[in-house]
Amino acid sequence: MKIDLTDTTSSKINKSLVLGRRAIGTPAVGMVLTLVIVTDEENAYDALKAANEASREHPSRKLVVIKRVSRSPRDRAKARLDAEVRVGADAGTGETVILRLRGEVIDHAQSVVLPLLLPDAPVVVWWPVNAPIDPAADPLGALAQRRVTDTYNAEHPIRELADRAEAYTPGDTDLAWTRITPWRSMLAAALDQVACEVVSAEVEGEEFNPSVELLAMWLAGRLGITVRRTASIGPGLTAVRLETDCGPIVLDRPDGSLATLCVQGQPDRAVALKRRETAELIAEELRRLDPDDTYAAALRYGVERLVEGGPASDAGDSGTDAGSGAGSGAGGSGGGDAGGRSASGAAAPKAPDADADAPDAPDSGDAETGAASAAADGASGAGTAPAAKSGGKKSPAKKAAAK
Repeated sequence: MKIDLTDTTSSKINKSLVLGRRAIGTPAVGMVLTLVIVTDEENAYDALKAANEASREHPSRKLVVIKRVSRSPRDRAKARLDAEVRVGADAGTGETVILRLRGEVIDHAQSVVLPLLLPDAPVVVWWPVNAPIDPAADPLGALAQRRVTDTYNAEHPIRELADRAEAYTPGDTDLAWTRITPWRSMLAAALDQVACEVVSAEVEGEEFNPSVELLAMWLAGRLGITVRRTASIGPGLTAVRLETDCGPIVLDRPDGSLATLCVQGQPDRAVALKRRETAELIAEELRRLDPDDTYAAALRYGVERLVEGGPASDAGDSGTDAGSGAGSGAGGSGGGDAGGRSASGAAAPKAPDADADAPDAPDSGDAETGAASAAADGASGAGTAPAAKSGGKKSPAKKAAAK
């Protein structure tokens, strides 16, 4: 059942919801949360479709907030709210209210949404695109216990990760982090099967993919090792290679569907590691409404590294080489544990930029060698890289920075 309301108010929308439930014979409210989707007209259909599929697992009231662009000064000065109420089969499991805001009411969207929230139920706000830098400071984000963004759709994803780390508030999460849940589970299970120490790691995936960076940060933060980030043609994450004192552990997924887990001394195993749709990602996030401390730790571990490497260079805007960022980080660390990790991390995710910017393979190799040497020299006190490999030489990093 659909009810169209033109130039309406929140009070009239609430009355329409009650009348709609009575008309279809379900006066009781059997929903567990309110999902607020803040999007534009272009992405509203896909976002609502994903939310409807996720509502099969989490019955909810879905409020789709669409901020329309007014083309004339007269339209911008006039506040107008149009709504479409869907109940029954047209709304999936739960209820759907599509709110189209025009004019001055765009700046006061929270006053429209607040009367429509389910009483005594958690609130989740999701920005499929154009998320604010600080979701908790947003008027709509302030109403929610959980705030879901997606840096994969940002113009500069790696720079966005650094901004998210600075503005992180408990309750923030990102679908780029949700995408790597199967990878983290598989790698943790593989390490539980062997009694080995991980020496270093390499994460391979699409360039400028925030999920690849988050997985590298998580490995570096949890294991205290040097993680090298390399670029591939995708799709998404393609491989993780762990070097241990018992031999390599490799999780390789070249086609985005089926992965192969290779552990030294064990037969290779095929693992289902399919890339998931947005509906599955949202459903996973709605299962847990408490703060994700693991995500916060991974995000905060990487922000210093990304800043030192130069966030402006993540989209190719700058020719700054990763080696110079790593060298400066190592020089300022003073050999401490935190500084050593930051320096080693700086060399990891920015290695693909060095490959992309360098005109030929030998120069790229020199840059990677210089970055690793500088990182090892700065982190010698932390033990994150073998001291014998550093040799106290920083001239390759300086040469790479000059290039």
